[in-house]
Amino acid sequence: MTVNGRFDRPGADTSIVPAQVSRDNSAPTEVTIVLPCYNEQAHVLTEIERITTAMDRSGLRYELLAIDDASTDHTLEVLREAADRFPQLRILAFHRNGGSGTARRIGTEQARGDIVVWTDADMTYPNERIPEFVRLLLRDPHVDQVVGARTSEQGSHKFLRVPAKWLIRKIAERLAGTRIPDLNSGLRAFRRDVSLPYLRLLPPGFSCVTTITMAFLHNQHDVHYLPITYSRRSGSSKFHFVRDAYRYILQVLRMVMYFNPLKVLMPPSLFLLGIGSGKVVYDLIAHPVRIATNTVLLLCAGLIVGAVALLADLIVRSRIDWPPGKRS
Repeated sequence: MTVNGRFDRPGADTSIVPAQVSRDNSAPTEVTIVLPCYNEQAHVLTEIERITTAMDRSGLRYELLAIDDASTDHTLEVLREAADRFPQLRILAFHRNGGSGTARRIGTEQARGDIVVWTDADMTYPNERIPEFVRLLLRDPHVDQVVGARTSEQGSHKFLRVPAKWLIRKIAERLAGTRIPDLNSGLRAFRRDVSLPYLRLLPPGFSCVTTITMAFLHNQHDVHYLPITYSRRSGSSKFHFVRDAYRYILQVLRMVMYFNPLKVLMPPSLFLLGIGSGKVVYDLIAHPVRIATNTVLLLCAGLIVGAVALLADLIVRSRIDWPPGKRS
């Protein structure tokens, strides 16, 4: 099948399966579930069955967009064989690995539903609860994103992940000015039209979930959290503790800088100016009519950082990239 537009190029192709005959094909799709898959051949079929069973029972009009991120096993073959059994399944195959963030971004861009759900195919998230997330958005027009807040940590390197995630989450809460029960949960549902301006900000890796959370919070979009269980994953983890934790911290700072740079730059500026001013007083008492060179450097550094903070804030305030009518 020929596909025009973004995917009519090397690197990706799509396999589109017709909608179920028993459904009203003229009715618009309400929900798109984006399911990135990378080397998930052993359990992706079980995950598809779990999702489709829950969605079929819900009565919601949906599509399941499974994205094979250039798997090196037989994940793509399993997906294509499953397409005959699951009419709502749509397959997007990448010719090269782009990362989960890339898969989620492109999946959201290609989504037909007004509500987009992100989840994983590794059996960790309670995907049978997806209708609950969607109904919350349908019921309350003021909520723009629903995030599954995990009540336990089952990942690898648990003794390192728990304190590291807690620290990163506290930094994010401090910078965002709000409580964040789970910063990087992979199970979430949100309104597609609200997310579109922020998709270009998504990094290719795992920190894309952190990015979409921070983007919504910094632009006054209501985010609701639902407690969920988190199971031990099937297969091997793609998470690398040092590299991915470092990326999470950088992404939090990057997102705050993008939306509210004063929160990042003004505190160190005021700190340097305060230390420099105190040093001026000390220098004048200890050595009248003489100010030390390091004192001048502290004051100059504080002024430079403050000037950069104000300039960055001016750039942010002059930029309009949120959906009309959604920002309070």
